[in-house]
Amino acid sequence: MSLFLPPAPRAARPLLLAPTVAHLARILLARAPETPPLLIQILPASPSLLTPLLSHLLLSHSPPLPALNLFRRLLALPHFPVPEGSLPVILRLLARSHRYAHLSFHLIESLPSTHPHLLSTPALALLLSTALSSSAPGASFDAAVTCFDSAARVWACSGRAFGAAELNALLRTFCARGRVAEARALFHRYCDAYPPDNRTFNTLLLGFKEAGHVQALDLFYHDAVLRGFEPDAVSYCVRMDAYCKKGRFLDALELLDEMRRRENCRPTLQVFTTLTYGAGIVRNTMRARQLFDEMEQWGVTPDLGAHNALMGAYVRARDLESGMAVMGEMERKGIGLDDVSYNTMLCGFQRIGDLEGIWKVYSKMVGSGFIPRTRTTMLLMKVFCENARPDLGLELWDYLMGKGCVPHRHALDILITGLCCRGVVFEAYRCFREMTEMGMTPTERAFRVLERFLKRKREFGKVEEIRQMMKATQLEEHQIDEEAARSNESSIGCFLMKPFNCSV
Repeated sequence: MSLFLPPAPRAARPLLLAPTVAHLARILLARAPETPPLLIQILPASPSLLTPLLSHLLLSHSPPLPALNLFRRLLALPHFPVPEGSLPVILRLLARSHRYAHLSFHLIESLPSTHPHLLSTPALALLLSTALSSSAPGASFDAAVTCFDSAARVWACSGRAFGAAELNALLRTFCARGRVAEARALFHRYCDAYPPDNRTFNTLLLGFKEAGHVQALDLFYHDAVLRGFEPDAVSYCVRMDAYCKKGRFLDALELLDEMRRRENCRPTLQVFTTLTYGAGIVRNTMRARQLFDEMEQWGVTPDLGAHNALMGAYVRARDLESGMAVMGEMERKGIGLDDVSYNTMLCGFQRIGDLEGIWKVYSKMVGSGFIPRTRTTMLLMKVFCENARPDLGLELWDYLMGKGCVPHRHALDILITGLCCRGVVFEAYRCFREMTEMGMTPTERAFRVLERFLKRKREFGKVEEIRQMMKATQLEEHQIDEEAARSNESSIGCFLMKPFNCSV
């Protein structure tokens, strides 16, 4: 089936005048891995731009080295107020790349004497996650314990408190990987040194829920209640979500009735959102709407997540007209739309093969200037190229590049294949070149497809150009890999094992 639709208007590239986040990102990546002096002049005057800039680089799959170099340069400035939220974004950028993961430990170790306010619980959680990812499976438990103990010394050097919140971060790190038994062992190991709170028990409940162990969750819950644990709205919400995901919607509703009977445990926004989502799983759209409307009776205002849950319920039941009505309701209320909103409707229209519906949602997204996440970009690129409209895929590519966001390289695979099969080889070459210019390496598949079609057109000069592009990016990656391999083990060991030079 072909997608006979008018092409979207080509997004104009932003003028490099105002210091917007997209503008700063393009300046940084154009000079990568060096830090442009212009940014060192702009950011001290507007320090609030740092965290959005780093988040933009994370969202656009940019290499972490330019962001890290910029962050280090700003740390070295004597009076620059580094925002607390910037460190977790940098750690996430580093953790996403195995070549740079070890630099997280160096960065944390250097902060107590200069920027102790950056040492936060989210930063610790990312540090622990990196420790688990950087160690062998058999040694990961010991690595996380050693990292946790070492972090406690770093926090002590900076005069920061270390207690239940940090213990919860450790437990969440294991629970997020489904390793609930180890999380429970860590709980027993540290509960005397760091007395747990309600969030500690809720974290373990959440771990059982995410692992799909509903029976173990119930056993732990009742055991905790016998030990004096007072369940709150979060505890009920976790249990409801566990039941809903197993299709036990009626059991979840019984918990809602139990909450209503208690004096100090009123249903919250998260509770109603969870139950609305659960009603969607069993395709009971009438009950989902009733729960959504019931929020106001309890003094709860539906937010973006609640509207997305209701929209998802309609989409699961293939009532896409009602789903679009919810989307319009969100716009009228000024709530706005996020990637979940767009992706939910796009998946619904894709499931029933309604290409016109996909076009409507896509046009709404582009018209609002929204930058989709990777999954939404991939979905749209597949729909456009598989329906013989790679020109729309090219429009999407230009739109994202115009926003300073580099699409995922697998999106480039799909686009190059679609463009070349329709004879638009030179545009495919342009997209390939743009990705390499932004410091990212296209896949071997994209290279081979483009090379084959350029040879057919006897464009041997361009064939040699893309070969040199691939060699340059691969050589850079190889050099970085060798450097990381030499320093990774010693860096982690240095952070985890050596005593810290500081006075408390």
